[in-house]
Amino acid sequence: MILAYINRVAESQRLIEAARNLSQCLKKNWGILFFTSTQEQEDEGRKLQVAFEKSGAKIFLRKGGPSDLLDFCETEEVALLLLQLSDNRYKTLQTQLNACRNLRIPYLFFKNSFPELHLKKILIPVTFLEEEVEKAHFASAFGRFCQSRITLLQARDYGSKAASNVEKMKTLFDKFDLDFGVEQAEKDSFKVESEAIRKAEEEAFDLLMISASRDYGLDDILFGPKENKFVRQSKVPILLINPRGDLYALCD
Repeated sequence: MILAYINRVAESQRLIEAARNLSQCLKKNWGILFFTSTQEQEDEGRKLQVAFEKSGAKIFLRKGGPSDLLDFCETEEVALLLLQLSDNRYKTLQTQLNACRNLRIPYLFFKNSFPELHLKKILIPVTFLEEEVEKAHFASAFGRFCQSRITLLQARDYGSKAASNVEKMKTLFDKFDLDFGVEQAEKDSFKVESEAIRKAEEEAFDLLMISASRDYGLDDILFGPKENKFVRQSKVPILLINPRGDLYALCD
């Protein structure tokens, strides 16, 4: 299932449309999740049910909040999660990032200011970290089912690990005869993701794929993890993938 998690019904139309379009593209069911904790939210939820009762979507109205996302996604076998980012404040985003830390699926933050989501051009920065290769599995699904053009932005490192990761990703893309290319970044593995954010905006990419932080260290706790900064900065939707060994491929 492709799931849209919304927190403000009145501003959720584009996110809901994105979830519906992705479900059609990837040939999966889709649904809308809305947590209710007040009478006002329950009233909003009922309006949501009425508005989309004939859309083919499953409407989930649940008591709770972001901390319940993990259990819900596992119970409902969600394949990809889209989260509404109603405001761009650090605290708002970090609450949702904390809720997504243990997800085994990719998750995309969608700002209310974003236009309609397209997947014609996808940008993937590639660093020396071994988990980078996992992004290829999800990108291949978009390439196969949505005919996305995939660009790998290889970090300019002295070592060979980033180049090796790119070669592994190319092998998978070649297997499915996908439309892709490789470009050499100006920055190394520690700064290539920041470069990718600028490049995605300047060259009108539709989606940016980034690996989330492995663990939150002291700097992350004090100043926030890299993904908090990237999502708030980016004018392009970012798909985050948690670096876990048991991630499964979206295309399976």
